[in-house]
Amino acid sequence: MKTSGNTILVTGGGSGIGAALAQHWHDAGNVVIVAGRRRAALDETIAGRERMHGVELDVESADGVADFATRVLRDFPALNVLVNNAGIMRLEPIDRKRDLADAEATVTTNLLGPIRLIDALVEHLSAQGDAAIVNVTSGLAFVPLVDAAVYCATKAALHSYTVSLRDALKGKVEVIELAPPGVQTTLTPGQENRPGYMPLDAFVEETLAGFATQPTPPEIAVERAKMLRSAEAEGRFEQTFQGLNESARAARAAQG
Repeated sequence: MKTSGNTILVTGGGSGIGAALAQHWHDAGNVVIVAGRRRAALDETIAGRERMHGVELDVESADGVADFATRVLRDFPALNVLVNNAGIMRLEPIDRKRDLADAEATVTTNLLGPIRLIDALVEHLSAQGDAAIVNVTSGLAFVPLVDAAVYCATKAALHSYTVSLRDALKGKVEVIELAPPGVQTTLTPGQENRPGYMPLDAFVEETLAGFATQPTPPEIAVERAKMLRSAEAEGRFEQTFQGLNESARAARAAQG
C-alpha cells in the first residue's frame, strides 16, 4: 500500500484507532473519508483539515451500506483504499440464557458490515491502481477473551475471510489485515485509561511503521499483538489464554 496520494475510506473513523490513523494518513498527503454513525464525532475528527471528509454510515443496515457506497463512489470516484475499522465490543456472560441483542449487533457490525461494504466496493477497487483493503481484526482473534466471546469470534471470522479475500483479489487489490492488541480507546467502558493497555499514540506510531514497510506485510501486528498471534504456533496457547483472561478481569475490577 502506498503511503501518500491515496483516497482512503476509514469506517469507524470518528474516534479511537480509526480517527487516529485517518488523521495521520491525511497528514501524509492522502484524501481521507471517515465514516461513522455520529455526525458530531466525525466533525471533530475532520475539523480544520482540508481533503478530509466525514460521511455518516450505519453498518448495521444492509440498505444503508449499499446507499452509502453509492454516495461515496459518486462523490469520491478516486477511492482506492478501504479500511474496515468500525466495530463494537460488548462484554456479556455466555454461561447462562441472555438477551442476544448485543451478540447479534456485534455480528452485524463487526462481520456483516465489512463483508457488505467490501461487496459494494470490490468491483470499483479492482479497477483502481494501487488499490487496497485493510481489515481491522484483533489479537483476540487468535486468543479469545471469555467475557467478550462474540466479539472475539467475529474477529476470528474476519481474519479467515481476509485470508480468502487476499487470494481471491491477488493481482488486483492488496488485502492487509491489521490486528491490534488492547489499546487505550473507548471501545469498552473505562478502556481509555485501563492499565496494561497500549497507549493509542504508541500503537499508531508502530502501526504506521508497518504500513511504511515495502512491500506492505499482508498482516500488520505490533509487538504486543504478536504475542497473541503466535501463541498457538509456539505451543503456549493455553498459558496465554489463561493469563490474558486473568489480567483482563483484574484490570477491569481495579477500575470498579
